Amino acid sequence: MTAVDLSTLWLLAGPPIVGGIIGYFTNDIAIKMLFRPYKTLYIGTWQVPFTPGLIPRNQERLAKRISDTIMGSLLTPDELQTLARRLLQTERVQQGILWLLRLAIDQIRLDNNHKATTVLAGILEDLTGKSLPRLLSVLAHREDFLEAQLNQIFDQVLLEFQLNEEQAGKLSDWILQIALPPDALRQILVDFLTDENIQIIDEGFREKTSGTYWVIANLFGMRNALSRLRTYCLDEKDASNARLAELLLSLKIRNRLKEFLQKLSLQSLPISTVRQLRKTMRDSVRSYLQDQGSELLLGLSGSTDWEKISELILRQLSSSVTVEVSLEVVSQELALILERYLEKDLEKIVAEAIPILNIDQVIIDRVKSTSPQELEAGIQGIVKSELQAIVNLGGILGFVIGLAQAASLLLRLG
Repeated sequence: MTAVDLSTLWLLAGPPIVGGIIGYFTNDIAIKMLFRPYKTLYIGTWQVPFTPGLIPRNQERLAKRISDTIMGSLLTPDELQTLARRLLQTERVQQGILWLLRLAIDQIRLDNNHKATTVLAGILEDLTGKSLPRLLSVLAHREDFLEAQLNQIFDQVLLEFQLNEEQAGKLSDWILQIALPPDALRQILVDFLTDENIQIIDEGFREKTSGTYWVIANLFGMRNALSRLRTYCLDEKDASNARLAELLLSLKIRNRLKEFLQKLSLQSLPISTVRQLRKTMRDSVRSYLQDQGSELLLGLSGSTDWEKISELILRQLSSSVTVEVSLEVVSQELALILERYLEKDLEKIVAEAIPILNIDQVIIDRVKSTSPQELEAGIQGIVKSELQAIVNLGGILGFVIGLAQAASLLLRLG
């Protein structure tokens, strides 16, 4: 082939080849210039044109446009409501609540869960020391306060209560040894035998007795004997105490008192008396709670180890089969309550939540905080094949234009 032929061949083949190369690399450079260079370049104080790349240079404006596009077209209030309804389906909410409840129970089962114990102890202490006293002071002034409960206690406990033999024996011993020992009986006798009482007894015997007793009462009288008895009790304390003790023993007062206490029961009283006693007990309890109920609860709260009680309660709850079984029922009820609430106010909640969540600003901040390298890698990962197709298309277009130019030259030469 001659030199003229080679020149002609190059003249015809050169434009398509050069056009394809230029078109290919021009598009590739243009795409890379979208992201690169990542930073502004300077020669001295002179800024190199087209630095940084298009996207890094306009990243803030790009973030705003992306945010506006997403919030205006994708995450509209209607779409957010639809998304919320889809996420908050009853079954999903129930499973979420059940998971949270079981997680809470698992946390309680931990031996070192001191935080839950402290929180529960504070709740119980506040309830007993502050809330209940205020509530009690209000409720205690109601006429029907604890009426049914106190009546039930009276009817089922006090009314049917009766001492057994051992209890009656111990109570009798307490009465004769502690409450009414011989010395106490002697003092009661001295206090009773005053001059006035002796005179009343003596006059009563003189006026109201007859027969032999009238003769004894009027000839000897009671005054002298009772006065001497009082004097003996005052002057001979030890001897009189001993005589009273012997008298109690010889008269078998303990056994008689024991038998009396065993037979003692409210059921033997008249119905009217029992009703009055029940009313008196109820009024006494209510009056006590009105006056001292708050102080009682405050004292109880201050003297109680709430940490220990809370630990026992949590331990019992964590191992309770009833609690485990009821978790699913509780979660279902809570899910239904939430569903009814959302059906009514979901639109309002979404409208109020959008400004609070500030989704648009979150998108802007996230895009702005993303480095140009990450943006490039992300976009390349999403549309890599499309970008490569643009580069290839540039090469093809350059080749086609060069081919058209070669055809034009060929026509001129022909």
